[in-house]
Amino acid sequence: MTAKAEPHTRAFTIAHEVRKRIRLRSQRLFDPALDLKYLEALVESLPGVESSRTNKWGSSIVIEYDGNRTNRDRILNLLENIPVDAYMPDGMKADPISLPTVVAQGAAAALTPFMPPQAAAPTSWLMGLPTMLEGLHSLLYDGVKVEVLDASAVAFSLLRRDYFTANAIVAMLGLGSAMENWTEKKSNDLLKNLLRPQVEMVWVERDAQEKQVNFTDLMVGDLVICGSGELVPVDGVVVDGDAALNQSSITGESLPVHVSTGDDVLSGAVVEDGRIKISANNVGNETSMARIGRFLENSLRTQSTSQKKSDELADKLVPVTFALGLGLFAMTHDVTRAASVLTVDYSCAIKLASPVAVKTGMHTAGHCGVLLKGAQALDNLAHIDTIVFDKTGTLTKGNLTVADVLPHGTMHPNELLALAAGAEEHYSHPVARAVVAEAKAQNLQLPPISQVDFIVAHGVSAHVEGEHILVGSRHFLEDDEGVDCSGAEAQGRALRAQGKSLLYVARSGHLAGIITLRDELRPEASETLAMLKKRGIHKIVMLTGDHKDTAQSIAADLGCIDEVHWELNPEDKAVLIKELQENGHILAFAGDGVNDAPALVSADVGICMPGGADLARETAQVVLLENDLRILAVARDVATQTQRILKRTFQAAVGINSAVLLAATAGTLSPVASAFLHNASTLGILGYAAAAGRKIPVSAQQLDSTATFHKA
Repeated sequence: MTAKAEPHTRAFTIAHEVRKRIRLRSQRLFDPALDLKYLEALVESLPGVESSRTNKWGSSIVIEYDGNRTNRDRILNLLENIPVDAYMPDGMKADPISLPTVVAQGAAAALTPFMPPQAAAPTSWLMGLPTMLEGLHSLLYDGVKVEVLDASAVAFSLLRRDYFTANAIVAMLGLGSAMENWTEKKSNDLLKNLLRPQVEMVWVERDAQEKQVNFTDLMVGDLVICGSGELVPVDGVVVDGDAALNQSSITGESLPVHVSTGDDVLSGAVVEDGRIKISANNVGNETSMARIGRFLENSLRTQSTSQKKSDELADKLVPVTFALGLGLFAMTHDVTRAASVLTVDYSCAIKLASPVAVKTGMHTAGHCGVLLKGAQALDNLAHIDTIVFDKTGTLTKGNLTVADVLPHGTMHPNELLALAAGAEEHYSHPVARAVVAEAKAQNLQLPPISQVDFIVAHGVSAHVEGEHILVGSRHFLEDDEGVDCSGAEAQGRALRAQGKSLLYVARSGHLAGIITLRDELRPEASETLAMLKKRGIHKIVMLTGDHKDTAQSIAADLGCIDEVHWELNPEDKAVLIKELQENGHILAFAGDGVNDAPALVSADVGICMPGGADLARETAQVVLLENDLRILAVARDVATQTQRILKRTFQAAVGINSAVLLAATAGTLSPVASAFLHNASTLGILGYAAAAGRKIPVSAQQLDSTATFHKA
């Protein structure tokens, strides 16, 4: 049953509604700054929405959805509160031509030779009027652009009463525009597919029964059931059960976190063990998991430096074509030849192939396990010559383990370990976690601790039964606290040469012993560095807070390391990045910790590991989605492949259109033939950009046997 229009004072009014379809009207859709495609993407990311379509001139938006009342309210709320990022003053773009219009234009052009002059003239002028008005608007506000060329070619043909040529040009322009919009939409849809939730079906409890429903059918307040191995699809509160959650994709914390009734959980976590029932607070695009989707939505609108340069060059070639056409007419007074020249331009193929190639490349990267946040990230990744790696968690697994417990004096190793673990127990740091984990594994009783002070990047100061305990680096104990560590000089040097990190423990002002820790190298780290060298990375730098001897030992094990910097504080990393950039290096920084955020922002390309901390994932331009460092080399291949496609499409556009332009100038092509060849070549170049961009690099295919990739 059709509902009556709903009169209210809102910006969007309901013009027509049936159960699963709603059409709304608003003058806001006329705002030239409103990016309608972006608005459609926002609406389509809402739960239950199947499709949305805007009609600017009809001032309406039509939305197909699941009919759920809550989802309907979400749609209306979004439209009433369109986010600021949907408005883009320089994003004004012509409305795409519809298929019925293209068919009508083609039919009119085909029938023109059979029409009497009394019918052909008004029909042709009506068909050509929108093209000429668009050209006039462009000339007045934007200068000589491709629209001016099209308008001039149509106007010349109409003035000389060559109605078939005029209508044929309009029809081919319409067909070309429709095909170009279709190609670009397909490339956008490829990226939008990455916005889809990682789960399609979820278990919920409704009416005291467990049932499986579509992810898009989830509603706030639903009781969502998650068992072992399943992904948490909502943000909410545990109302029943307990489980161990792996939240590494959200917080960067590699150790499972125990949750039970009353605890908050975020979407994206994985249930490693147990079973929980979650009351959903946020679903769909409101969840934490949807943030990556927003990066991709923004990537549909951004241009890289390479794209902008190509567009600028294409725009500069339009006046050349225009001047050639007018000059030819002035010299020959041949309107046909001038019209033939004016139907050819370079900018269509160059401007349209570029975003198609870039978006398809970003989609291919996503299926190879790499999230690229925008076209500029892809562009920069292709041009870097230096990569700086933070050692821990990037070149290494990031899971520190205790290797040796070496007391000085009569203290038993277990006593030394318990003493250090007691002091470190409440310190949230990888070193502290490793020491506490080892003590618990040994079933050691930890002593009572009081007056604990954490000194960032140095160590811990605490009191145990009246004795002052210090745990940290040698620099902290010796230089800051005055503890003599010279007796362990030779021993420390030998341990560091083995690639171990040293933790010094002092009691009452005297060195009590040394605890060594080892962070295992990623098995693919050495291979990755060699792969990057082969792909044109001239300089590889490793940063670490470790001692010089430990750092150099690890660098030697890795190979391909050109430069090592040791004993760095978090703030030192960003400073070093700036120094390398000032020396002319275009560089990427790869890290995963919260303290890596300044370096990730400072680098030309910030790269975050899949288990990176939330802040690192937010600030990085590139996020590896698979826990295999070799994917970084694959990302480089996708980036260079995209640059190669852009270069080839540019060369093809210039070459083919120059040949057509030359033939048109010589008078061997009619305006219809010239327009046909121009539009056909544009579509061919777009097809190549889309097809070539979807090609999975050989490096990804080779890794497919050892790494789990998303299939394209």
